[in-house]
Amino acid sequence: MLCGARDPILVPEISQHDVQVRQGFNGADLLLFGALLTPEGTRAAHDYDIVVVLEGPVRSVVVREKRKVAGMWINAASAAFGSAPGFYAVAASRPVRTIVDDRTAAIYELGLDALQLSPTGTIDPTRQQRFAAGLVAHMRRQGLYQQDDGGVQISGQVLYQARIALPSSVPVGDYTAETFAIRDGRVVASKVTRVVVHKAGFERFVAWNAQHNGLLYGIFVVLVSVGMGWLAGRLFALI
Repeated sequence: MLCGARDPILVPEISQHDVQVRQGFNGADLLLFGALLTPEGTRAAHDYDIVVVLEGPVRSVVVREKRKVAGMWINAASAAFGSAPGFYAVAASRPVRTIVDDRTAAIYELGLDALQLSPTGTIDPTRQQRFAAGLVAHMRRQGLYQQDDGGVQISGQVLYQARIALPSSVPVGDYTAETFAIRDGRVVASKVTRVVVHKAGFERFVAWNAQHNGLLYGIFVVLVSVGMGWLAGRLFALI
C-alpha cells in the first residue's frame, strides 16, 4: 500500500464477527461500515472511493468440463486451481473499473475478473482463462461469488456502509473483510477486520467428529441408520 504524509485513516467495523451455522440456517446479512478520517480525526479534505472485499476460506478446486458423447454427458478436460476462495464478495462506491486500472485491481484482487486463481501445474493461458471464467460463473450462480458496483454508500465523505449477503451454503472458516480507500486510482489506505463462520450446536458436534474422531462418527452414523430403520419398520407395521 502506498502512503503519504496526509493520507486518511480507515476505521472499519462489521455487524457480526461470529456467524453461527445451525440447523435451518438460511444465510446471514453482514453490514460492513466505518469512517474515513484524517490523522487528526477530522473529515477528509478530498473525495475518496471505497471498496470492501469479504473473502475466505481459500481452498483447492478442480474444474471439469462436460462434453456430450453418444448422447451422454461425460467429464472431458479439467483444470486445478490451488487458491480459490470458498466465498468472495466485493462492493464498491462505483464500478471498480472506473476506480482503478487493471494492474491495481490485480494487485489487490478488486473485482471478480481480478481474482488470482493460481492453477496447479502447467496450463495453456487461454485454457486457464476459460476454466477460471467457468469457476467464477459457477460460484456466482450459487451466490458464493458476488460483485456489487455501487453497493457502498458514503455519507458526507466520512461514513460508509455496505451490505453483503452470506448464502445458506456459505463454507465455514476464517474470513477477512478488507476495506480500501482509493483516490485518483491509488490505494491510499486499507484496513482488515476478521469474521469467523462456524458450525454450532448439533451440527458442530457432527462436523467435529467427522474430521477428528472417525471411530465415534462411524458408530454414530451406524446407530442413526439402525434407529431410522427400526422406526420405519415400526411405522409400516402399524399401517
